[in-house]
Amino acid sequence: MPVISLDDDGRWWALTTPASTYVINVEIDPRTGEAAPLQRYWGPALSLQAAQQMAGARRHTTSFSRPVEIEELLPVDGGCRWGVPSLQAAFGQVRSLELRLVGVSPCAEAAADRLDIALEDRHFPLEVVLSARAWHDSDVIERWVTVRRRTDADGTPVTVTRLDSGSWFLPDATGYRYSGVFGAWAEEFQLQRAPLPIGELTFTSRQGITGHQANPWIMIDPGDTTEEHGPVWGIALAWSGSWRLTATHRPEGGAAVSAGFGHEGVRWTLAPGQEITTPPVLGLYTGGGFGAASRAWHDHARRHILPTPQEERPVLYNSWEATTFDVTEAGQLALAKIAASLGVELFVVDDGWFGTRDDDTRSLGDWWPHRERFPDGLRGLFDGIRELGMKAGLWVEPEMVNADSELYQAHPEWILRMDHRRNDEKRSQLVLNFARPEVRDWALDWLDRLVTELDLDYLKWDMNRPFTQAGWPEAGPAQDLLWIEHTRNVYRVMRTLRERHPRLRIESCAGGGGRVDFGIMRYTDEVWPSDNTDPRDRQTVHHGFSQIYPISTMSAWVPDSPNPNTGRATPLRYRFHVAMSGVLGIGGDLTTWSQEDLDQASRFIRAYKSVRRVIQQGRLHRLGGIPGQERSAVQYVLGDDVVVLIYNPYGNAKRGPRWLRLAGLDPDALYEVVDAGGPGKGPGLLEPGSRYHGSVLMSVGLRSAAWEPIGADYRSDMIVLRKLG
Repeated sequence: MPVISLDDDGRWWALTTPASTYVINVEIDPRTGEAAPLQRYWGPALSLQAAQQMAGARRHTTSFSRPVEIEELLPVDGGCRWGVPSLQAAFGQVRSLELRLVGVSPCAEAAADRLDIALEDRHFPLEVVLSARAWHDSDVIERWVTVRRRTDADGTPVTVTRLDSGSWFLPDATGYRYSGVFGAWAEEFQLQRAPLPIGELTFTSRQGITGHQANPWIMIDPGDTTEEHGPVWGIALAWSGSWRLTATHRPEGGAAVSAGFGHEGVRWTLAPGQEITTPPVLGLYTGGGFGAASRAWHDHARRHILPTPQEERPVLYNSWEATTFDVTEAGQLALAKIAASLGVELFVVDDGWFGTRDDDTRSLGDWWPHRERFPDGLRGLFDGIRELGMKAGLWVEPEMVNADSELYQAHPEWILRMDHRRNDEKRSQLVLNFARPEVRDWALDWLDRLVTELDLDYLKWDMNRPFTQAGWPEAGPAQDLLWIEHTRNVYRVMRTLRERHPRLRIESCAGGGGRVDFGIMRYTDEVWPSDNTDPRDRQTVHHGFSQIYPISTMSAWVPDSPNPNTGRATPLRYRFHVAMSGVLGIGGDLTTWSQEDLDQASRFIRAYKSVRRVIQQGRLHRLGGIPGQERSAVQYVLGDDVVVLIYNPYGNAKRGPRWLRLAGLDPDALYEVVDAGGPGKGPGLLEPGSRYHGSVLMSVGLRSAAWEPIGADYRSDMIVLRKLG
């Protein structure tokens, strides 16, 4: 059983996963009766007898601090606590919590076991429930918190100013190191790995979306963990709005990470009977290095988060880089005919199809076909796409409105706004307040009609700016709830669309990678990690993305050369091999490609289709040096099939290993080379049909033309192997 009681009083509990144990103790202060749920252990799996020994562990104390607070599952603002609070609440002028235990309740669920710890303030009408779930088939532990104002409350106002999903205590280590990602528009998911400083380290988004600057996850290791060896503790928040994640490293030792939605300054006022439930925060322990951590995150997402985890994602074409706002039926069909001839399976019409949308200053909110360009509507265009044998997709941006639109003229009160303050535009856009039920219902209505009338297979849901003047005057004291309800209503619309249209697939985009997280992935099939399609830059984006998110969700395009973002010229082969490391798409202007490039593109697409299930569903191993800067490779293993994509951006790459060692193979098996370089290959050093022992491939390695230390810039290979017998 994943949830086990360790004592007769119901104060000690162990949550077990296939490879880890998580021990909780509800400590009661004998003097005050105050309850403090503590995390006593999180690490490699323990036997029942070993877990019970945790009850005898003693902790360090000092006169001027309370080190034990770092072990609390939800350290509150109150009493002898001076660290980062996970829960802050005010009752009129009283800004301190004193919680007592109500009860602990285990329960069995279909694929997991759950533990609820119920607490209440000893005087004021606030109830707090800490919940934890241990899955039968995953090493991820899921936690969340519910706060509720009791209905028997008097007139004392109850306001919550901080509500995290939980705090996670990291076992003692001689040196903590953190891993996370930072970025900006067109430079998302840049991996950083550094010693965890003593004090507090905070990652956050105050933008109303997940954000480009950081992503809501962190990994902690003892300082010497490698890709394939050593312990890793990871924490990820499943939320697509504003968020905060703070890692605390205590001066006397010990570290913890608290994560939750919201940011500084918001106030959530609770009416009698009202409750707030946080999004899940997920924790994962592994002893197998960063690679094993990534693979465990990917497995959990496929089993318990993604809506269509086993589907093979189609090769798509997106028209944005080819046409921008110049969207016409003739122009789109001309691109579609070329795309179909290459083997593309899904054609997505991007921005510029609606209202009077001739540039980015107008018509957001007016979601009907452009009256001049499509006087007879869009049905002819999408019927034409389907006649070419492709599925049909469309770009939308439901949360935005232009001031120059019929919608804004009819409903100026629908935007985020504050009395006596200006309405700042960004990208000529204002943000619709999706927390308003009438805005949510309006969006669901036109999206449902659009999908139905055009028989759409795919929506690219974009969100191109952060919140400003995030107010809702009509909501009064409850207006800060919009920071929560906006995101949840986006989820509700997506979920309802999927229920009404089971064949519909959705992609999340927010100016590139501004809304990528385990929250949005519950309702979407793919995400767009960056507007930067330059292949060398995309390698670093893909590297950071893959740390916790599955490759089957990562959309990647083959762009034109020179690249429209960077002006950098790269070979078509390199562009394809980088895009093939995720869900392959084409984003260039196909009408300008030479016949030689089109022929080569067709061969690459066929090659990708032959291995895409391995790439999209296989277990990922990151090999070699820093992607985009040194010789590197990514390897995918699914059953007996192995695919290796090899990259060498610089011709004079003399440093690093001369042989590329593979990982995750059966050392006692023979592997046969099925393909040794793919279409358009140069003089490779492997030959199809040759055979190698798994132990040799992992301990010695293989060589390819792309891995050689001297040659042209931007060399790449795709090696395909199959296990024999």
